[in-house]
Amino acid sequence: MKKRIHDQNMPVGRMTRIDDFLPSPNELVMPVENTVKVTISLKKSSVSFFKDAAKKNHTKYQRMIRALLDQYASRYRAA
Repeated sequence: MKKRIHDQNMPVGRMTRIDDFLPSPNELVMPVENTVKVTISLKKSSVSFFKDAAKKNHTKYQRMIRALLDQYASRYRAA
Protein backbone atom coordinates (compact mmCIF):
# COMPACT_ATOMS: atom_id res chain seq x y z
CA MET A 1 0.00 0.00 0.00
CA LYS A 2 1.31 3.44 -0.93
CA LYS A 3 1.77 6.06 1.73
CA ARG A 4 -0.65 8.95 1.23
CA ILE A 5 0.96 12.38 0.97
CA HIS A 6 -0.81 15.16 2.87
CA ASP A 7 -0.06 18.54 1.33
CA GLN A 8 -1.77 21.54 2.92
CA ASN A 9 -1.63 23.42 -0.39
CA MET A 10 -3.73 20.82 -2.16
CA PRO A 11 -7.50 21.30 -2.37
CA VAL A 12 -9.66 19.35 0.04
CA GLY A 13 -13.06 18.10 -1.03
CA ARG A 14 -15.08 19.37 -4.00
CA MET A 15 -13.97 22.57 -5.65
CA THR A 16 -16.39 25.24 -6.72
CA ARG A 17 -15.57 27.92 -9.28
CA ILE A 18 -16.29 31.44 -8.04
CA ASP A 19 -16.60 34.59 -10.10
CA ASP A 20 -13.56 36.81 -10.31
CA PHE A 21 -14.05 39.48 -7.66
CA LEU A 22 -10.75 41.32 -8.07
CA PRO A 23 -10.79 44.74 -9.75
CA SER A 24 -9.05 45.16 -13.07
CA PRO A 25 -5.71 46.99 -13.09
CA ASN A 26 -7.43 50.05 -14.61
CA GLU A 27 -9.71 50.24 -11.58
CA LEU A 28 -6.73 50.27 -9.22
CA VAL A 29 -5.24 53.42 -10.69
CA MET A 30 -6.24 56.42 -8.63
CA PRO A 31 -7.45 59.43 -10.60
CA VAL A 32 -4.83 62.10 -11.02
CA GLU A 33 -5.80 65.21 -9.14
CA ASN A 34 -4.67 68.63 -10.23
CA THR A 35 -1.50 69.24 -8.28
CA VAL A 36 0.97 72.09 -8.23
CA LYS A 37 4.61 71.74 -7.27
CA VAL A 38 5.68 74.28 -4.66
CA THR A 39 8.86 75.09 -2.79
CA ILE A 40 8.39 75.68 0.90
CA SER A 41 10.78 76.17 3.80
CA LEU A 42 9.82 74.33 6.97
CA LYS A 43 11.44 74.11 10.38
CA LYS A 44 13.86 71.23 10.67
CA SER A 45 11.97 69.98 13.73
CA SER A 46 8.70 69.85 11.78
CA VAL A 47 10.25 67.83 8.97
CA SER A 48 11.88 65.50 11.50
CA PHE A 49 8.50 64.98 13.18
CA PHE A 50 6.85 63.98 9.90
CA LYS A 51 9.76 61.77 8.84
CA ASP A 52 9.65 59.89 12.16
CA ALA A 53 5.86 59.53 12.01
CA ALA A 54 6.04 58.37 8.39
CA LYS A 55 8.62 55.72 9.23
CA LYS A 56 6.44 54.39 12.08
CA ASN A 57 3.39 54.27 9.79
CA HIS A 58 5.21 52.90 6.72
CA THR A 59 4.34 55.82 4.47
CA LYS A 60 6.03 58.86 2.96
CA TYR A 61 6.41 62.03 4.97
CA GLN A 62 5.52 64.31 2.05
CA ARG A 63 2.25 62.40 1.63
CA MET A 64 1.46 63.03 5.31
CA ILE A 65 2.17 66.76 4.99
CA ARG A 66 0.02 66.93 1.85
CA ALA A 67 -2.86 65.12 3.60
CA LEU A 68 -2.63 67.51 6.56
CA LEU A 69 -2.75 70.56 4.30
CA ASP A 70 -5.62 69.09 2.26
CA GLN A 71 -7.68 68.40 5.40
CA TYR A 72 -7.01 71.86 6.77
CA ALA A 73 -7.97 73.54 3.50
CA SER A 74 -11.14 71.49 3.04
CA ARG A 75 -12.28 72.18 6.61
CA TYR A 76 -11.87 75.94 6.38
CA ARG A 77 -12.93 76.22 2.74
CA ALA A 78 -16.48 75.24 3.77
CA ALA A 79 -16.58 77.75 6.65
